[in-house]
Formats: sequence, structure tokens, C-alpha cells
Amino acid sequence: MSLLTHISKLFSKKQPAQVIGIALQQQVISLCSIPQSQNQSQSQSEAQTPEQNNTVLFDEGKVANSDFILAIEQLDNKHNLAGQAHLVLNASQTQIVQVDKPSVPDSEICAALKWQIKDLVSVSPENMVLDYFDGPVLSGGVEKINVVCAAVPELKKLVATINDGDMSLISITTPEFAFANLVAKQNDACLLVCQQPHEEILILIVKQGQLFFHRRLRGFAQLANNTEEELAGHIIDNLSLEIQRSTDYFERQLKQAPIKELKVLVPIKLEAFFARKLAENTNVPVTLLALPKPYHEQREYAAALGAAFRSIVDNTAAVELEKATISEPQAHKLEGGV
Repeated sequence: MSLLTHISKLFSKKQPAQVIGIALQQQVISLCSIPQSQNQSQSQSEAQTPEQNNTVLFDEGKVANSDFILAIEQLDNKHNLAGQAHLVLNASQTQIVQVDKPSVPDSEICAALKWQIKDLVSVSPENMVLDYFDGPVLSGGVEKINVVCAAVPELKKLVATINDGDMSLISITTPEFAFANLVAKQNDACLLVCQQPHEEILILIVKQGQLFFHRRLRGFAQLANNTEEELAGHIIDNLSLEIQRSTDYFERQLKQAPIKELKVLVPIKLEAFFARKLAENTNVPVTLLALPKPYHEQREYAAALGAAFRSIVDNTAAVELEKATISEPQAHKLEGGV
């Protein structure tokens, strides 16, 4: 850096610290940027003033030919983003598998898992970065863990791009955890049916702030294009069947108390109709998942908001990326259920 450049930076206006959520999707990148100083002490139920709300940013960038790097750069150049960034990978960039927990010391689990799951995922062990979160304890006392893995080469490029400017990448997570962050902590289990535009539907079961069950469905990515008649027909029937299978597994196999409520976060024009028809096929109350105010109308940005909101609420980052460089695959992990 030259002396003149250094002096100019000293007199330049400092960018406000933001909590930034970036969600990678198939066709767009969703962005939310929230002033950190306004939100560190704010709970989910507290609303901001209109003046504060005006400083909150929601935007999206188009993705062409899966070029997420270019899309991130364009959003950064457009908004001059600065602050702590939280990245949500899409379902095609991560794979989740459930395996028996290896009988090794905790410090060696990740290394052991790379070889344990090598035949279950498409990423080779030498190009894999992974993390895990606790799974259910099945009958017989078998302890399971859920392993989340992604390819290192793509992650290295994403990390470098985000850290190239005034953003600092703090965590990398998946849509499952981003959505789970938006469910209020409660003792009773809640089943969540959630989706972002042009993405597939996820079924999640969240209890006491923890993700107990997750399932990625196929065939629902174009839900927004369906009519009321189409939704009321085979679409709701098929989804209701998957929900019933999920609740049966949770209650019977995991020996958990019955699901008390079902919440929907599907940002389509017919979302309310979708929820009403779904309620006709279930025996528990079905409501729309309410997002925290004043962001409650930004439902198409829920994944990005969920990634950022975890940091806003408890002011803790899920994953430290050590200056956001990945030198060795085993040195860094994706977010696990913490």
C-alpha cells in the first residue's frame, strides 16, 4: 500500500459494521445486511423504528451458469458491503449423510469420518471439508451423527471472494440450520415446511432450538408456478405423505413426544392457501412461520436472514474460519448443530 493510499484510507468514511447473510441458491443469491449496532441487544420479538428499518438492506443478484463468485462480487460492488458475513450453501453444494458415530477421540472424529463416508458422497476425501452434528440415539443405544460435507476447491474460491473486500466471513452453514434459526426456542417440537424461490422443499423438526430431523425433498422447486387446483390436488397429497413419514419416524423411532404444530415458510403468492390445504391433511395446527420484525415481509430472504440472525441474537459465530483461508481440508469445518 502506498503512502497516499494509506493516508486516503485514514480520512475516508468508515463503513458501518453489518451482520451480513448471503444465501446461495440455484438462480439467485439472496442478501440481507443488518446494522450490528442496532441489533446486538435486540430480541426476536422487538421491533425497530422506521428510521432504523431504512438502514436494513435486502437484495438479490442473478446467477448465470452457476457463477456465484461473479454474483457475490456484483452485490459487493453495488452495496459496498462491510461487516461479518454468514454464508449459506445451497443443497447442491453440500451433502448430508447419517452414519454411526466412530469410536475415536473427539479430536479425530472429522479425520475418521472422511473415510467412513467416502462411498456415500460424491466428494473425494482429499477434496472434502466436513463437519457433523449429533443425530438421534436409536433403539438399542446406537449413536448416530449427521455429517455435512462440501468440496474444498469451491469453498476456497467463495471464502476468498467474500474476504477480498470489507467483509469478513465468520460462518458457513446450510439451509437446514439457517431456517432452524428462525424458529423460537420451545419445549414442544415444531415441524417446519420451508422453501426459498426455485429451491426444493425442506422438512425440519426443531425442538428446544435444536435440529432433530431434516429431510430434503425433490420435485417441488417450481411450486410458485402451480395453480390453486394443482396445489389442492396431488402436490398437497404428496407433501402430506412425506410429512406423515417424517412425524412417524420422529415419534416412533426416536421415541419423541408428538409434534404439536406445523409451520410453513414457502414464499409464493398462494402461501396462505397452501397452508390451509395442508392443514386439511394434518391433525395439528398449521400456521405460517412468522419472521422476526421488522423483517417479517422478507420471506424470500429467509435463508440469508436466518444465517445472519443467529449471530444477531446471541452474538456468537458458529464457525471460525481463521482469517477465512482454507489451507488444508481438515483444518476447517462447516457449521454443526451448535
